[in-house]
Amino acid sequence: MTDHLTFQNYQTEGFYDELFDAGGNPRAEAELLVWKINSLSAGELQQHQAAIERSLLNLGITFNVYGDAQGTERIWPFDIVPRIVPGNEWEQIERGLKQRIRTLNLFIHDVYHEQHIMNDGIVPAELVKSARCYREACRGLNPPREIWCHITGTDLIRHSDGKIYVLEDNMRCPSGVSYVLQNRSLMKQSFPQIFQASRVQPVEDYASHLLRTLDHLAPDNVRHPTVVVLTPGIYNSAYYEHSFLAQQMGVQLVEGRDLVVKDSFLFMRTTSGFERVDVVYRRIDDDFIDPLVFREDSALGVEGLMEVYRRGHVALANAPGTGVADDKVIYAYVPKMIKYYLNEEAILPNVPTYVCHEEEDRKYVLEHLDELVVKAANESGGYGMMIGPHASDEERKKFAQLIADHPRNYIAQPTLSLSRVPTIVGDHFEGRHVDLRPYILYGQEIFVLPGGLTRVALKKGSLVVNSSQGGGSKDTWVITGNGNGQMQSQS
Repeated sequence: MTDHLTFQNYQTEGFYDELFDAGGNPRAEAELLVWKINSLSAGELQQHQAAIERSLLNLGITFNVYGDAQGTERIWPFDIVPRIVPGNEWEQIERGLKQRIRTLNLFIHDVYHEQHIMNDGIVPAELVKSARCYREACRGLNPPREIWCHITGTDLIRHSDGKIYVLEDNMRCPSGVSYVLQNRSLMKQSFPQIFQASRVQPVEDYASHLLRTLDHLAPDNVRHPTVVVLTPGIYNSAYYEHSFLAQQMGVQLVEGRDLVVKDSFLFMRTTSGFERVDVVYRRIDDDFIDPLVFREDSALGVEGLMEVYRRGHVALANAPGTGVADDKVIYAYVPKMIKYYLNEEAILPNVPTYVCHEEEDRKYVLEHLDELVVKAANESGGYGMMIGPHASDEERKKFAQLIADHPRNYIAQPTLSLSRVPTIVGDHFEGRHVDLRPYILYGQEIFVLPGGLTRVALKKGSLVVNSSQGGGSKDTWVITGNGNGQMQSQS
């Protein structure tokens, strides 16, 4: 007989839980979902979970893990119990993200032009110019509409104090939104009635918002712009997403070899000849865009593309050089940037951060390595990181030496207690730690996709949610409430 999965014995274990309060009672916005799951017959939830996993397999929803001896391609791990965000809380998150993106866009433009923020001593110039993704070749660039960061994925966490904090910004080629859209599609098939009753805000229109954002960047004299998605190719870890988004927008997916520069314009090779390209949603890093400007050994980009861009004959999203704001050391200064550029306090706070470049911060970090999370400034995917309380003496010694040798390359943060969401583990539910990556589009206006990618650390006790490190995902439901973020009661 198949086990009957209910929340009857679910324990929050002292962590902040997104569906249950400290007393074990469902939060108001989760009452209907909890009631629905508890009322399913024995084995029914497991059947839904298995059906979704089969669909993921059939749809080819995969990601690649470089250097994995067991083969590169894996099915995207998914857990059926969603994360729920009440409407009133989402409104604040949305305002905070819009404030942050406006600020970072102003910062990037300033960095490559007058550099006021560096000259005024708000952000040290040596930190900006030594950032791995700072691009001197982008000095003086003027992207269309003065927008640099068109597509952003900002990682958020909730601490045990119940507050939402920004963990990091991803402004180069943020990935994962295709999983948001596919997760939602599969969940709606599994629970059609509960979606309608819960008043979950839709995400299905993301592709149309993305296309509008890209169209907005086209040169002024182009009435019907040709947009393409530029991919490094099938071996890239996010190739599934590149092809999915191109298909959803109804635009061509191209590789560098499909494009050519002629007479200061960019063209795409087609079966009927050359077609002019007006906007490139590029999913390749700056280094590979144009071998004449960046890495001369790149076979992924297009010779002369940057010159076409400088002339205003093509738009690139995101603009080259935006990665300077991804640097985890630069991240530490974003609250000061918000004050500097907007004269506002940050709506969404940063995680408290120690910058090892600063002598006082470095001394504190080296004395408290057993308590802190240490991160390399330019690593991602859970790499280049040490979680002090879980690290061995040998690891802590290694990181102490790394910090001493290259202080500019490291930051440290308190070990935060990430919130949890119930997750299926065998025949019962257990809490697993989550973060949240909302996606923000900056075109004629700033659009924040309601919800985003909830990443879940599937290993018990783990705080590392990245798919390459054993993490998975959940659907994220932003509930439209009756003025207070609560969902409609079941009729």
